[in-house]
Amino acid sequence: MANIITMPKLGLTMKDGVAAKWLKSEGEAVKAGETILEITTDKLTNELEADQDGILRKILVPEGEKVPCQTPLCIIADADEDISGCLADIEE
Repeated sequence: MANIITMPKLGLTMKDGVAAKWLKSEGEAVKAGETILEITTDKLTNELEADQDGILRKILVPEGEKVPCQTPLCIIADADEDISGCLADIEE
């Protein structure tokens, strides 16, 4: 099942974070618990892990971009899964 991964709120005062470095590329397989992105905040760097097995189908935030918490970062889905519904949800 397709899943939209969002910028987590990593602390009580966190309002936004930077997608510092993608450790996986679009089209690469990911396993649940595997680090896919490094996120930097004012105070530290955190690792974002995949929450399911699948393929990193779409990166929505490029490296170096600062975005608010809960902003969609990427979509993980099966290789042949239709993600158009997820993309439509994001654009609304």
